[in-house]
Amino acid sequence: MALFIIQNEFRYEITRKIFEGGMGIVYEAEQHGARDFVKRVAIKVIRPNFGSQKMFMDNFIGEAKLVADLIHTNIVQTYHLGESGGHCFIAMELIRGVNLEQFTHQLTDKKRVLPKELGVFITSRVARGLAYAHNKTDKDGKPLGLVHRDVSFKNIMIAFEGDVKLTDFGIAKAKGFLTDQEGEVVAGKPDYMSPEQADFQVTDKRSDIFSAGVVLAHLLLGRNIFKGTNAEESRQRIMQQPIPDFRSLDPRIDDRLNDILHHCLARDLHHRYATADQLLTELEYYIYGSGYGPTNETLGKYIRELFGQEPVKPQAATALGQTIILDETVRARSK
Repeated sequence: MALFIIQNEFRYEITRKIFEGGMGIVYEAEQHGARDFVKRVAIKVIRPNFGSQKMFMDNFIGEAKLVADLIHTNIVQTYHLGESGGHCFIAMELIRGVNLEQFTHQLTDKKRVLPKELGVFITSRVARGLAYAHNKTDKDGKPLGLVHRDVSFKNIMIAFEGDVKLTDFGIAKAKGFLTDQEGEVVAGKPDYMSPEQADFQVTDKRSDIFSAGVVLAHLLLGRNIFKGTNAEESRQRIMQQPIPDFRSLDPRIDDRLNDILHHCLARDLHHRYATADQLLTELEYYIYGSGYGPTNETLGKYIRELFGQEPVKPQAATALGQTIILDETVRARSK
């Protein structure tokens, strides 16, 4: 006999705004349950003007369903998809930390250079998350064919404990989950996307590997060599700019690391790493092959010292009523 436990109300109390993007907003919230149970979570909501667009709504819901079963230490976990009064929201794992864009801005402000080993370590954790996602199957054991398509600095989080988390599968593609217009529109951030992505071609998991290579190069060099003055220039650089000898750009980059970068950034798919597992093996052998290497604890200590053990300055949770109140189950904290 099946046992069902029915809970009529999920109540979330918004405490602050974490991030605001073009299509959605992420808040920190407290989930309240029975007997004074409280859990801190992140709440992702879509802007009202996008909520009326069927394709966007379908993809928002598809993202939640897609990542619900992606349970991995290097992927931000999804807890709950809520809908009430025509509004949808996703309750997710709350990461106490920063994304790579904030992380590198802090490095620049403090006039610090990220140690090479930590740059490789961060990318290896991204590769671990991608390997898991790429290999994910449905309940019948059939491959989902998942491709993230937006592996970039804003979508990679580092917790102050040192965990690296891949997030935002909002434009991922996977069989049966999201509406896809690949070949008609370009999805992703132009200076991190793969050449085939930039050229309106159909992508597979090797596209994410190119993006991971851009992330690695950016971490090592402190700049994105493909970033142009606008989106179109970045897209053209991704497709046409010669891939440099990275040893000439940073003396810390040796032959092996230069070779790893070139295998990630190969425009010919047959010369690129075929799987994220292969990239992970190469990166881990590079940092651990001769003995002890960086760990989550190493990275955590580094980032806490870099930020003075303080997270980025929170934003006040303002103007919540019009987008967050869902049958009074999601409430803004009174100030």
